[in-house]
Amino acid sequence: MNTEQPPKILLAHGGGGRLTDQLIRQHILPKIKNDTIAELADAAKLNLSSPQVCFSTDSYVVKPLFFNGGDIGKLAVCGTINDLAVSGAKPVALSLSLIIEEGLEISLLDKILSSAAAAARENNVLIVAGDTKVVELGAADKLFINTAGIGVRLTGVDLGLDKLAVGDKVLLSGTIGDHGMTIISQRQDIKFQTEIQSDCAALAELTCSILENTNGVKFMRDPTRGGLAATLNEIVAGSNKAIEISEVDIPVNLPVLAAAEMLGFDVLNIANEGKFVAIVSPDSAEQALGICKEHPLGRDAAIIGRVIEATQAPLVELITKIGGRRIVQMPYGRELPRIC
Repeated sequence: MNTEQPPKILLAHGGGGRLTDQLIRQHILPKIKNDTIAELADAAKLNLSSPQVCFSTDSYVVKPLFFNGGDIGKLAVCGTINDLAVSGAKPVALSLSLIIEEGLEISLLDKILSSAAAAARENNVLIVAGDTKVVELGAADKLFINTAGIGVRLTGVDLGLDKLAVGDKVLLSGTIGDHGMTIISQRQDIKFQTEIQSDCAALAELTCSILENTNGVKFMRDPTRGGLAATLNEIVAGSNKAIEISEVDIPVNLPVLAAAEMLGFDVLNIANEGKFVAIVSPDSAEQALGICKEHPLGRDAAIIGRVIEATQAPLVELITKIGGRRIVQMPYGRELPRIC
C-alpha cells in the first residue's frame, strides 16, 4: 500500500478518504498537536475558568500568502487573538479551517501550518478544532483560512462605546500603515531603499496587562481593514461623540509614509495587523501609555487625540501639521483588497 504523500494537494485530499487522513495525520496534527485536537472529535471539549466568554470568527484571504513579517497562518492566528484581546478577553482556544486550492505545494502548506502553530504556542492559545476542504484549480487562490476563537473575559472589564465621555484620550499602540504597505509593495514587486515590514502580531499580552493594571479603559479596537480612519469613524458613529486627533502625534514609520505618499494612499486608511486603539479616561491615559511603552509591541505608542462633544453630526477631525483642520472620513471602499 502506497502511503507516500504526493507533493501537491489533489482534489482527493478533500474527499474524506485515505489521502485526507494522511494529510491530517502527517501534516496538520504534527504541527498543532495537543490533547484536545488529538481526539479528532466533531467538537472540542474546553474547560474554561469563567462563564463570561467572548467568541469571534474571521476569514483570511491575504495575497501573497507569505509577506515580510508574516504569512497567512500567522496572520490568521494573530488576527483572531487580537479580536478577542480588544474585546477585553484573554484568548484561550481557536479553530483553524483550511480551504485549499488543488495544486498547492504541500511543502508550502507545511510552512504555513508551522507558522500558525508557532503563533498559537507563543500566545498560550490552543488550536483545538479545524476542517479541511479542497476546491478545484482556479476555484480559489491557493489557500484561504477561516478561524474562530474563544476567550475568557477579564474580571471587572466591561468595554463599550456607551462609556465614552468628553475629555477621554485616544491611545494608539504604535505606528500605522505597516501591514498594508508591506502587502501592496510585495504584491506589486515594488522595492524601497528601506525595507517595510508588516506589524502582524498578537496583542493579548499587552491588552491584558493594560486592562488588569488600569481602571480607565473604556473601549478598544484593532484598526485592520480601513485603518485608523475607519476605526475612529466607527467609534464616533457608535458613541455619538466626536474625536479630535493631532497629525504630529500619530506615529508612522518614515518609509511607510513615503511609500504611501508615492503610491497615492492616505496612511490613515491603510490596514494594520498588530495595533490597537483605546479610549481611556484622562486620569488613566498616562499609566496606560506607560504600560504600552514597556512592552515590545507598544514602544511607539502615543496619545493621539481626545473625545470631544459633537456639535452636529459626530465627526473625526484631524489637526494637521501646519495647524489646519480636516475631516477624516470613513474610507469609501477598501483601498487594498485582500490584505488580511
